[in-house]
Amino acid sequence: MKFDAVDRALLRELQNDARQTNRDLAAKTGVSPSTSLERVRLLRERGAITGYHAAVDLDAMGRPVQALISVRIRPPARPVIDGFRNWSARLPEVIGLFVTSGTHDFLLHVAVPDVNGVYAFVIDRLTERREVADVQTAMVYEHVTPGRIDPATGHGAEPHAGA
Repeated sequence: MKFDAVDRALLRELQNDARQTNRDLAAKTGVSPSTSLERVRLLRERGAITGYHAAVDLDAMGRPVQALISVRIRPPARPVIDGFRNWSARLPEVIGLFVTSGTHDFLLHVAVPDVNGVYAFVIDRLTERREVADVQTAMVYEHVTPGRIDPATGHGAEPHAGA
């Protein structure tokens, strides 16, 4: 998928504020409102924009404590992996789920009210599952997320101006 300077500018601005009007988006990116509207529509159709979401503050949501939990599943069969993935993705504590390679099969990012919530999640939820062979927990001190994700240069993306 190729992204030109206008696409990158639109993506950047939408990631900064997806609720802005098309007129404001067009003004900030230096294109006409009709061009902005058409380009955003094409970015959605091409799968570059997958949705619009509200960012929430975990402290305000009563879930200030985060942990990363590595889980090893046995036996490592597709139905077992699929079953655990589907089950864990539905848990309210889970805010991120990664299927990984290496010594563990999953990395769960959880957010809970307190340290006891992490303990209860591991003991009462994870270890009750027969397929869970090993669990390792790392407490998160700080969670820093990028303000935006820019298209990669190379592999179909046009380089930034001046690059």
